[in-house]
Amino acid sequence: MIPEKKLRRRGRKYQLEKIKKQALHQDMWAERQDPSDKILILACGALSKEISALIRLNGWTHLKTRYLPAILHNTPEIIAEQLRFNLQSAQAKFSRIFIGYADCGTGGEIDSLLDEFGVQRLPGAHCYEFYSGNQSFAGMMDEEPGSFFLTDFLVEAFEKLVWQGMKIDQYPELLQVYFKHYKKLVYLGQTENSKLQTQAKEIARRLGLIYEYHFTGFGKLEPALSALSSEE
Repeated sequence: MIPEKKLRRRGRKYQLEKIKKQALHQDMWAERQDPSDKILILACGALSKEISALIRLNGWTHLKTRYLPAILHNTPEIIAEQLRFNLQSAQAKFSRIFIGYADCGTGGEIDSLLDEFGVQRLPGAHCYEFYSGNQSFAGMMDEEPGSFFLTDFLVEAFEKLVWQGMKIDQYPELLQVYFKHYKKLVYLGQTENSKLQTQAKEIARRLGLIYEYHFTGFGKLEPALSALSSEE
């Protein structure tokens, strides 16, 4: 039996190595951009489908997007570092930059960038909160503090981002290590997709958790991006 701490270190080392390799491909991105009067949305890859859909549906041609790897959420302590690098390299190329992250487990590190770079971010502690709404999310957490949340993206990416990304596929003992305090899986759906609901139920079964579904739509994501248009 491998000790719990050793299992955690193995999973975390793998995550950091993968993120560093992905970061190498980002180095020259801003340098390749021509100066623009557009607003750059520097966002989490987990929001890419929803943000891109809102831009397309609303015709927000003044917005440009840059998505950082969603796997950064497995190591939230380096999210602010990655944002800082991108802010420094892109701030001279765009009229304004908006951070498409909530706090996302960084312990206020993203907020420390807001005044420094004169930028704003999405509201709330994480995407679960701005999708479901503050009061609704608080109610779900009061009802069951041991809730594990999924969005459309996380249902689709669960195998790669969680099962493989956290090395549960190689070390099945990690399942109990990571999920021993959870009791319920709550799927917050941005779309009413029966296929994704079936997948989410299967994930709950694999994790041994009670299943619950809530349709949220875009939540507070749409008004946050809409405000960028009204301020133009």
